[in-house]
Amino acid sequence: MIPRYSRPEMSAIWDAKNRFRIWFEIEAHACDAQAALGVIPKAAARAVWEKGAFEIDRIDAIERETKHDVIAFLTNLAEHVGPAARFVHQGMTSSDVLDTCLAVQLTQAADLLVADLDALLAVLRRRAFEFKMTPCIGRSHGIHAEPTTFGLKLAGFHAEFAHGRERLLTARRDVATCAISGAIGTFANIDPAVEAHVAEKLGLAPEPVSTQIIPRDRHAAFFATLGVLAGSVERIATEIRHLQRTEVREAEEFFAPGQKGSSAMPHKRNPVLSENLTGLARLVRGAVVPALENVALWHERDISHSSVERVIAPDATIALDFALARLTQLMDKLVVYPERMRQNLDQLGGLVHSQRVLLALTQAVMSREDAYRAVQRNAMPVWRGEGRFLDLLKADPEVARRLSPEELERLFEEDYHFKHVDTIFRRVFGTA
Repeated sequence: MIPRYSRPEMSAIWDAKNRFRIWFEIEAHACDAQAALGVIPKAAARAVWEKGAFEIDRIDAIERETKHDVIAFLTNLAEHVGPAARFVHQGMTSSDVLDTCLAVQLTQAADLLVADLDALLAVLRRRAFEFKMTPCIGRSHGIHAEPTTFGLKLAGFHAEFAHGRERLLTARRDVATCAISGAIGTFANIDPAVEAHVAEKLGLAPEPVSTQIIPRDRHAAFFATLGVLAGSVERIATEIRHLQRTEVREAEEFFAPGQKGSSAMPHKRNPVLSENLTGLARLVRGAVVPALENVALWHERDISHSSVERVIAPDATIALDFALARLTQLMDKLVVYPERMRQNLDQLGGLVHSQRVLLALTQAVMSREDAYRAVQRNAMPVWRGEGRFLDLLKADPEVARRLSPEELERLFEEDYHFKHVDTIFRRVFGTA
C-alpha cells in the first residue's frame, strides 16, 4: 500500500524485518522441540537462539541467485549460526515457515484492527447519546419517509460495527493456525509434537490437516470479514456524503481553518474524507474474490495463492486500518445541524405522518384500500405545494366522518415516533 494510506504500526507488520523475525522464531522454536525429542543436539538448538541473525540485504542477494526466499533466509541464517545450522529446518518444508508466519502476521493485523474498531465504537457511542433525541427525517429510496433521530442513525452504525468486531475476532481465531507438518503434511520426517510446540509459542493452534499448506478457506473467511467491515465503512461514509449535499446540509465533515475545497471555486466544502473512505472500501473488498479463488488449489499444494496473498494481505489490512482511523476522526469531528434537520423534517407539510392517518382510519372501520386512497389523494397535492397535509385531511368529508380535528392533530404529534428510542438504545448499548 502506498504511504499516503498507510499507518506505521500496521505497515511494520508486513515489513521484511518482521517477516524474517517470525521466520527465525519458527525455526528456533522448532529446533527446541526437536532437541527435546532427541532429534538434534540441545547445543545446536541453543546455538540457533544465541547466534541466529539475518540481514535483509544479504537475503535479497542470495535470493537473486537461488530464486527461493526461504532457502535464501536459511543460507543467511547459517552464516551466523555456523555448523549447528545443519540441524535447522529438519523435516520441514517452506510452506511450514511461510504459512505459519502468515498466520502470525494476520493475527497481529487483526489485533490492530480490533483496536481501531474499539476507538470507532467509542466515538459512535458518544455521538449517538449526544444526538439521541435530535429529530430528523428518515429516508427510504432517498425519499422522506418518517421521523427518526440522528442518534438512532448513529446507534445503528454502532451496532453494525460491533457485529463486525465479533466477526473479526472469529476470523482471527480461525486463521491463527500453525503448520509444521513437512512435505505433503504427513509428518513423515517431523514429529507432530514439534508443530504443537511452535504453535503454543506463537499463540497459534495446530492445523488439523495441513496437507503441505494450511487450507485457504480460513484465509478466504478472514478477507471476507475485512470486506464486510469495508462495506460498513462505506455505508456510513455514503450517509455522510448524502447529508452534506447542499440540498440536505444536515451534517458535514469538519472544515479546518486554512483548508481548501476546490482549486477553482473558493466556496466549496466537499466531503473528501467520506469519498476517500468509499474508495478505500473498494480496495479492501477487492481482496475478497482473489482470496476466495485461492481456496481451490491443486492436490496437496500449489503456489498460485502465494503471489495473491503477498499483495492482498498487506494492502487490505493496511487500507482498512487507515480507513477505520480516518472514519473515527471524521465522526469525532462531524458537524451536525439540528436546525437544518428540523427544516427538512417539516419540508413536506406533514406528509411524514401519513402512515398514522392510514392506520387510524382502518381502526375507524374503514377498509385499508379505501383508507389508503383517502390518505393518498390528500397527500399528492402537498407534493405539489398545494396546502398542508393536516388541513387537507380535515377538509376531506370522508376522513372527517371518521376522525375529528382533534384526533387528526394528535396523529401529527412527532414524539409518537420516538417512544421506543430508549428501548433501542438499551439493545445496542445496554443502557439508555
